[in-house]
Amino acid sequence: MFNSLSDRLTATFKNLRGKGRLTEADVDATVREIRRALLDADVAVPVVREFTGRVRERALGAEVSAALNPGQQIVKIVNEELVEILGGETRRIRLAKTGPTIIMLAGLQGAGKTTLAGKLSKHLKSQGHSPMLVACDLQRPNAVTQLQVVGQRAGVPVFAPHPGASSTELEHPAGDPVAVARAGVEEARRTLHDVVIVDTAGRTGVDAEMMEQARQIRRAIVPNEVLFVVDAMIGQDAVNTAMAFDEGVNFTGIVLSKLDGDARGGAALSVSSVTGKPVMFASTGEGLDDFELFHPDRMASRILDLGDVLTLIEQAEKNWDKDEAARMAKKFADQEDFTLDDFLAQMQQIRNMGSMKKMLMMMPGAQNIRQQLEQFDEREIDRVEAIVRSMTPHERVAPKIINGSRRARIARGSGVHVSEVNGLLERFAQAQKMMKKMAAGGGMPGMPGMPGMGGGGPRKGAKAAPKKKARSGNPAKAAQERKDAEARRAAGAKALPTGAAFGQQGGDFDPSQLNLPKGFDKFLGGGK
Repeated sequence: MFNSLSDRLTATFKNLRGKGRLTEADVDATVREIRRALLDADVAVPVVREFTGRVRERALGAEVSAALNPGQQIVKIVNEELVEILGGETRRIRLAKTGPTIIMLAGLQGAGKTTLAGKLSKHLKSQGHSPMLVACDLQRPNAVTQLQVVGQRAGVPVFAPHPGASSTELEHPAGDPVAVARAGVEEARRTLHDVVIVDTAGRTGVDAEMMEQARQIRRAIVPNEVLFVVDAMIGQDAVNTAMAFDEGVNFTGIVLSKLDGDARGGAALSVSSVTGKPVMFASTGEGLDDFELFHPDRMASRILDLGDVLTLIEQAEKNWDKDEAARMAKKFADQEDFTLDDFLAQMQQIRNMGSMKKMLMMMPGAQNIRQQLEQFDEREIDRVEAIVRSMTPHERVAPKIINGSRRARIARGSGVHVSEVNGLLERFAQAQKMMKKMAAGGGMPGMPGMPGMGGGGPRKGAKAAPKKKARSGNPAKAAQERKDAEARRAAGAKALPTGAAFGQQGGDFDPSQLNLPKGFDKFLGGGK
C-alpha cells in the first residue's frame, strides 16, 4: 500500500546522510520533497499543509541544530508527526461494564463491512469473548447469506431472522433493519453473548435514506462503538465520505480495509487527521486472519522503512507451537542431529505465521529488496514440503544414504526436477553443519567465536601457528632430514647451560658478552 510513499521518503532522507549541519535551504528542500511525496500518495491537501508546516518548524528548531546527527533527527521528527496524523496512540474497543458490548459497522457498499464483521468476531473470540453477528443489511442481494457463511467460517453464531433480498428475485419484502438490530441485541442478552456486532447496509454513495437508516439503528441499540469501515484504496474521496458519516452517525473509530492493495494509501493518512477519530483496526487480506490492531507508531515505522519487528514478534508468539519449540530447544541442547523431519516441522511453523512476503516486509530496510521479495514464490514452501514428504522415514533421518536412484524417485514422487532435490539436500547439509557447530559451542561457521563459545576462526590480528614442514616422500631424502634434525637437537642441547632457569649455578659466565646497560652487571648473580 505505502510502497511508493516509502520509496520517495527514503530517497529524500538519503540526501541528508553525512551532513554535520543542515542549512535552511536543506530543510526547505527536504520539506518540499516530503510534500510532493504525500500529495502523490493522495493525502488530503489540508493534512499535507499542516504536516509539512510542523516538520519545517521543528526542523529549523534547536532539536535539530543541536543534534549530533541532524539527518537522523529529521527522520525522527517525520516519524513522530506521522504517528500524530495516524491517531497518536493505539485505541482498543471500549467494553461495556454491564450487558453485551454493542459494535455497529457503518460504511459504503463494497468497503468490506460484512467480511470485516467475520474478522472482528474471530479476533474477539480469540481473546476469550463470545461474539454474535446480527444481519441488518437487508437491501443488498445475498448479504445475509454472505454474513452467515462468514460467521460459520469464524465459528460465530449469526442472528438473521430475515433472509433479506435475493440475488434472483425479491421473494421477501424488505424487512425492518431497525427491528432486526433491536431483536439481535435482546437475543444476545438472552443467550449470554458478551459482544454483538451489527452489520448494516451500505450504498454506492452517501445518500439521505441510507444515513437516516443508520441513524435510526444507532438510536435503537445505543452502541458502545460505531466503526466506520473505509476502503483504503479510494483515495481523496475517503475524506469526504468519512466527514459525511461522522456527521450522520458520529462514529467512534475507523477501520481501514484492503490495506494489502496497490493504491497509494492517502486515505489512511487523511481520515484520522481530518475527523479526529482514531484508526482502530486494519484489514490486510482476504482471509479471516488477515486482520490486526492498528498501531500508529508501527505503521509510521513501516512507511519510513524502519520495520515493524514488534508486530512480527506478536505474530510469532500467537502462531508458534510452544511444545514444538521446546522440543527443538531440548534437541539442540542435547546436541542431537537436526533431521529433515525437524526441518519440515520448522517450515510448517513458519507457514502458520502467514505470508512470507508480509513477514519479510516488516524487517527494517525491506524496501531495498522489495523487488526480490515480490518475485518470491510462496509456493516454494509447498515444493520443499512435497520433496521431504516423498522421502522414506529412514531417508529423512539419514539423508546421506540418498543416492542417485533415490533422488530420481523422490523427484518423481514430488513432481520436481532432480536438480531441485539436489539443491534442497545441499542447503540442508549446510544447515545441519551450522546447527552442529552452534550446539557444540563453536559459534557460527565462518564467524569469530563469541565469548564463552569457542572460536569460529582466528581472531583478527592474531598470528597463525607456523605450519609444520612436510616430510619428503623420498626415503633417502627423508633419512637425511631426520639425521639433520637430530644433529640440530644435539647442538642445541650442548649450547643450553645447566642449572636453574634464572641465574646460573655452574660454568663460566661473562656478563660483558651480553648487550646490557652500563653498570647493570652488578645486579647479576655471576657479576663481579
